[in-house]
Amino acid sequence: MSNAVLLIAHAPLAQALRDAALHVLADCAPDLLAVDVQASAPPEVSLAVAQAALARCGNQTGVLILADVLGATPCNVAQRLLTGERTRLLAGVNLPMLLRALTYRAEPLAVMAERALAGGAQGVVAVAAPADGGSPKAP
Repeated sequence: MSNAVLLIAHAPLAQALRDAALHVLADCAPDLLAVDVQASAPPEVSLAVAQAALARCGNQTGVLILADVLGATPCNVAQRLLTGERTRLLAGVNLPMLLRALTYRAEPLAVMAERALAGGAQGVVAVAAPADGGSPKAP
């Protein structure tokens, strides 16, 4: 049994991240859900949608919830989904974080969360412009 990933972000980011991840890891579709929080939706409505998505993860060992911005409505909604050891929440989701999480979804939830966090941080790098007209290189 593996862990699921639940994306909760400002619309249309959650679904866009899901689509991008499935472009790379198509076999992950059953383990990856997305909730786009609409700007006009009251938080209670977004919470209900997120709770329904979490319920669809019922057979999974655990659920790693990835939100976009700490302190914003999607993250606040996600915090209300936390249920002890079965769920973890990381804020600041990016595509490298998501791909790392999906790659390690068979690991224990705590390990998966740590690997996702590391992948997200390692995926943010300054890329120098090529001085010689060649390809850019990461520092």
